[in-house]
Amino acid sequence: RKRGVPLPGSTVDDLLKHVSYKTPLTLTQFLEKFNHYMPAIAGDREAVRRIAYELVEMKAKEGVIYVEVRYSPHLLANCRVDPIPWGQTEGDLTPDEVVNLVNQGLQDGERDFRIKARSILCCMRHMPSWSPEVVELCKKYRNNSVVAIDLAGDESLKVDNSSEHKKAYEEAERCGIHRTVHAGEAGPPAMIKEAVYLLKAERIGHGYHVLEDPELYKELLRAKMHFEVCPWSSYLTGACLPDFGKHPVAQFRKDRANYSINTDDPLIFNSNIDKDYSIVKDYMGFTEEEFKRVNINAAQSSFLPEKEKQELLDTLYEAYGMVPNAS
Repeated sequence: RKRGVPLPGSTVDDLLKHVSYKTPLTLTQFLEKFNHYMPAIAGDREAVRRIAYELVEMKAKEGVIYVEVRYSPHLLANCRVDPIPWGQTEGDLTPDEVVNLVNQGLQDGERDFRIKARSILCCMRHMPSWSPEVVELCKKYRNNSVVAIDLAGDESLKVDNSSEHKKAYEEAERCGIHRTVHAGEAGPPAMIKEAVYLLKAERIGHGYHVLEDPELYKELLRAKMHFEVCPWSSYLTGACLPDFGKHPVAQFRKDRANYSINTDDPLIFNSNIDKDYSIVKDYMGFTEEEFKRVNINAAQSSFLPEKEKQELLDTLYEAYGMVPNAS
């Protein structure tokens, strides 16, 4: 209302009916959800900072002690970004200032809610021209909340050797910036190969379709490649079969792969970490021991500097009554 942006509902509950969902949709239908609310947020300094702050509050309430959040700075900007997203008119919020505002919100949240929050900046597959700036922002803010670079979006858009995405990832590797890539979520194993071998990813976002290439899967198991698994998301996007008993994470568990259980798009999927934990507990028989192992994996594969990573691991070992390295 303040900015004169029309929304499909006049109350939070009305808006949620349009934005959130709980039965599978196509990727296109899922992406349409962003059009409902992003125009109201993008370009608004206070909204960007507040959302980052409230996310930390939300995660603290869920019992999370360390969170890595990811977003595209360009999709929240309305200045020095081409094209200007969400049909906005040009304003004065640049991608650089977006990152600064998110960092402020995260840091204020850390202080008030006593948990640790870091961020990962996303390149978008359909916008390679944004990627050089994304890696520069990772470099600029690397000791200030930002810990890594990511590549998200439509997996049918492959990365070639001359792509700006590849150059951005090469620069990230050269500067010691951590790298993750959404791959093998809806796309085939070839996209995971691209992420690992072309983009030098250290973690894979989702990666479920790796199981369709047994050789690649064996190789990544040997290399202890980390898979960021999001069970509820994979059901709602149709990335995996609706039968949770046959979900790739059941195979990852059996093979003692290096993976973590995460929450994806909490607003649209109306979810929190409890939702994803309860799916693997109720449908796949995860035990307390397995949750401990998975969270130790998550901490070991986190993008924190070594000293902070060790502190996080020590906190978990103590909370779980475990001897270090007994995972």
